[in-house]
Amino acid sequence: MSQTCEKCVIRDLNSLHSIPSEELENINQSKKTIHFKKGAAIFSEGTALKGVYCLRNGKCKLSKLAPNGKEQIVRFIKKGELVGHRSVISNSVAHLTVTALEDMDVCFIPKKEIIDLFKSNTDFSMEITKSLAEDLDEANSAIANMAQKNVRERLAESLLFFERIFGVDSEGYISVTLTREEIANAIGTATESTIRLLSEFKKEGHIKLQGKRIKLENKIKLQHLTEGY
Repeated sequence: MSQTCEKCVIRDLNSLHSIPSEELENINQSKKTIHFKKGAAIFSEGTALKGVYCLRNGKCKLSKLAPNGKEQIVRFIKKGELVGHRSVISNSVAHLTVTALEDMDVCFIPKKEIIDLFKSNTDFSMEITKSLAEDLDEANSAIANMAQKNVRERLAESLLFFERIFGVDSEGYISVTLTREEIANAIGTATESTIRLLSEFKKEGHIKLQGKRIKLENKIKLQHLTEGY
């Protein structure tokens, strides 16, 4: 289902909110809505991108392939995010693979439209620059956490993050379905270790498990765990 950019509430969540109506119309004429099935790659690491993608709904993981062939999940994102803008602005290949965690729709905006806006619209270029700076800050924090926190602390922090960014469903479970391997790849450990730690968290009363679904039962204790006590 197509929708005009001007009436789209999603653009209020990203850098596109700074674009005036007349420039939005150019994007509206050139954009294309694409549907992705769960597990499909929106784009892959090493790809020369022809534009950026605005997530209209759904959730994604951003991952990088390690030299040993293992996937390292760098970030998780949800609707409203722009992806691909860093590579488009820097005219470089994609540094990460973006994969749909559920069926979702995205709007593809051609590279020319984004570059023209970046050059002509100061507000838009400032918003994009701010977004890139925030991404860098987040990456620096992730590197620090990986180096300074143990696996137990990283898991507790990730579970709190998942609930914060994705919210919960009607039964209080985190509103994203991740495999144990994906959680392991996000915190930088083996899948077996993740399974064992989740079981420990359950026994200790910190979480409730139902298949792949996770509910946080004691967020105060989980927060204490992230802080090392």
